[in-house]
Amino acid sequence: MMYNIKKITGILLLLLPFYSMAQEKQPVLSLDTILQRIDQNNLMLQSYGLKAESYKHTARAATAWMAPMVGIGTFMTPYPGQVLMDDRDKGSVMVQLEQDIPNPVKLNANKRYMESKGKVENETRGITLNEYKAQAKRLYFGWLIAAQRIVILQRNQKIMEMMKKIEEIRYPYNQSKLSSVYQTTAKLEENQNMIRMQEGDIAKARAWLNSLMNRQGNAGFAIDTTYQPLFVPAAVIDTGSLAMARNDIKKMDYSIQAMQLNIEAMKKQSRPDFKLRFDHMSPLTNMMPKAFSVMGMVSIPIAPWSSKMYKSEVKGMEYEVLAMDKEKAAMLQETQGMLYGMQFEIGSMEKRIAAMENKIIPTLQKTLDLNFLSYRENKMELPEVVGAWEALTMMQSNVLDEKLKLYLMIADYEKEIYR
Repeated sequence: MMYNIKKITGILLLLLPFYSMAQEKQPVLSLDTILQRIDQNNLMLQSYGLKAESYKHTARAATAWMAPMVGIGTFMTPYPGQVLMDDRDKGSVMVQLEQDIPNPVKLNANKRYMESKGKVENETRGITLNEYKAQAKRLYFGWLIAAQRIVILQRNQKIMEMMKKIEEIRYPYNQSKLSSVYQTTAKLEENQNMIRMQEGDIAKARAWLNSLMNRQGNAGFAIDTTYQPLFVPAAVIDTGSLAMARNDIKKMDYSIQAMQLNIEAMKKQSRPDFKLRFDHMSPLTNMMPKAFSVMGMVSIPIAPWSSKMYKSEVKGMEYEVLAMDKEKAAMLQETQGMLYGMQFEIGSMEKRIAAMENKIIPTLQKTLDLNFLSYRENKMELPEVVGAWEALTMMQSNVLDEKLKLYLMIADYEKEIYR
């Protein structure tokens, strides 16, 4: 029994480091996974679905009738102190029932109008989702570039650490100056501060992405650092394809449809409404018979003093629809020109980055390698090597800056396509 306990304890101790590593390992989320979780879990996006659902119930309520009115009182009852010539002058107790009967054509027109507003809310959700996706891409790309900066800074830090060790070894033999040791120390600390800044940017991006996915801001996860955004220009950029792809144009189309349905509903105001009224009288004396009164009423909305209200509103909404059509055409034309401009700029940035990566950086890297080799052989002073190191580090940082601009422009391009 004791042997089994010792054996189990030993196995647990051996497995403990692996368990700790499993606990510390964070899940890696691809960009597509993050975008899917935003679509599914974001609370603001869920609110639009609820608003659209509310319009369905509001549309059903539009066909409801007003509640009937019931009243009870007296009919032709004389005031106290009056002289009654006959018992028939005592009056009656009256029960009244009244019901408004709206025109069904009006109700159905209002129902169609309310249903159309739900479609507008659904497209509003699409616009907000596109904004969130663009924001998530910008955060993801910023995180990606920050991670690449850290890799470069850590690699360059090793070179500076080697130079510092060489200076510390040479200094006791009067082959180096104390200022050179301090210089390498300062460069190392400056490099470390750059790493800390990138780590802060990564932490900020992680917190914002968590909030977009409806997770706790401090929830841990990593990204796919091997991911490389690719620019895929649209095959055709014309106003017709943009109108089919962009959510804001779809929303405007549904808004125009809703406005047109509202115009139809206002035109239906020329249809009459009805009212039915029933009165029952029970006399306060037996000398009079029980009596009733039935009255049907109809409204006359075509009267000049009432018709100008809905006629003027219809005219105003028709002008508003025309204005929205012009606005939609202007938006499509402006977007088309913007996308063509972004395509040319992205192409230019890609060529510039390729030249920096394939020609400039390899040259600076060879210069640093040769200078460092001469420095190790004591044929070159430290400041010259540090200058080559700084030139390479600066150029590598510039390349990452350009890459970040490129990635952000790709995100903006995709956002404008599906805005």
